Amino acid sequence: MGNKQSHKVLVVDDESDILELLEYNLTKEGYEVETAQDGKTAVEKAQKFQPQLILLDIMMPNQDGVETCRQLRETPESANSFIIFLTARSEEYSEVAAFENGADDYITKPIKPRALMSRINAYFRRDVKKQKDNNKITIGGLTIDRTSYTVSVDGKQVSLPKKEFELLYFLAQNPNKVFNRDDLLQNIWGSDVYVLARTVDVHVRKVREKVGDGYISTVKGVGYKFDME
Repeated sequence: MGNKQSHKVLVVDDESDILELLEYNLTKEGYEVETAQDGKTAVEKAQKFQPQLILLDIMMPNQDGVETCRQLRETPESANSFIIFLTARSEEYSEVAAFENGADDYITKPIKPRALMSRINAYFRRDVKKQKDNNKITIGGLTIDRTSYTVSVDGKQVSLPKKEFELLYFLAQNPNKVFNRDDLLQNIWGSDVYVLARTVDVHVRKVREKVGDGYISTVKGVGYKFDME
């Protein structure tokens, strides 16, 4: 991801005027843009287009955004894409459902184009910066390879979405150090992205389900740490 021209953004919304607005602003910023008006079409287009970032509405025909997000995370071509929900739904349960199914960010409408473009640009800047760190961490049977964004446990590869990978990698880089939820939100999601503290708990639970319970421990009343004897 060296420049904006190489960055692909998929915009998914059933409202044509919103698609046109976002496509115009993203193209103006130099991004390559593809659009879809329902969830099923979005998953199909993601397989061919292979976007680095996806803007996703919740309320859509045929298939809602939460289910679409889940399927996108299970699709190899979009498993590591940034997924930002851009929706009129402001209820906490909708936000929690979005993050539980793999969202990176959750923004409520109405859309503020300049602020949204700044946030998207910030995502790509952070991603380029992180890609310069090409470390591989091996602890016991766990191997975390940042060059390929892969994780293996006892030689068997495990699929982790981008934020789950970054959470595991960050904790493994700082073994036996306890981080509270605010620390993790700041380091994994960044200060310019608003997410619920509960999002950290959801991601930790999902990482444990995939790599096992023996790596990340909970320090009651404080936060989480990566255990290394």
